[in-house]
Amino acid sequence: SSLLLMSGVVVTVGLCRRLVRRRLRSRPHLFAFLVEMFSTFQICACTNELSLLGNVEPKPHTALTLTYGFTVLHGLTLAGSTCNPCGTLQPMWGGGTSLRMGALKIAAQFVAAVLARVFMHFIWSLEMAEPHFGALSQGCSSPMQTTEIQAFCIELLFSVVFQLAVLRAESVNPKYRVHLIALLITMLVYAGGNLTGAIFNPALAFSLHADCFYDKFLSYSLVYWIAPSLGKFLILYVF
Repeated sequence: SSLLLMSGVVVTVGLCRRLVRRRLRSRPHLFAFLVEMFSTFQICACTNELSLLGNVEPKPHTALTLTYGFTVLHGLTLAGSTCNPCGTLQPMWGGGTSLRMGALKIAAQFVAAVLARVFMHFIWSLEMAEPHFGALSQGCSSPMQTTEIQAFCIELLFSVVFQLAVLRAESVNPKYRVHLIALLITMLVYAGGNLTGAIFNPALAFSLHADCFYDKFLSYSLVYWIAPSLGKFLILYVF
């Protein structure tokens, strides 16, 4: 049921992106906002569902396999979208994207994060699959299983590694690049998922753990917003 749900989200987002491309090419700002919003919605919705499958046996093989598979799927179906506020900073820094357009895309990413969370909570309330039972009663299911300083350093390091790999992989054939990036993300999730969740995406972190941001805003914004953004700026400064 979970796989059918995530597949349905991917298909629906694909149809919405195609419709936007056909009808709104002449309105670049609205076009960019909607494409980025739909794309980020797909990643956030699917990752919310994947977060419930972490305890499916055999552990952690099932969760890691699904992480790799859906990361490849996202890479193949969401070409041209960053779906990550940190990724949007790069063209803004280099002058390839205007400040207005960059801010519009980041706004779209956070709007999508909220919409994906609301949508998934509605789906979970229907309890159509076994993993959905009791999912809404967890509250702040904190991914931070270490000290705040260590969590900050882990998310900073993972952001640097990921963004550096994305930059270095730009010259790789796209059909191979998506598998390289998916493999890297899976490795990072395996290495640090039990400590911080290995998210390194501010919009995705908010969609997954909004309750934790409400409860401990300063610590969670430091680890899941500031750390990955700082990692991106370090890469931009070095390059």
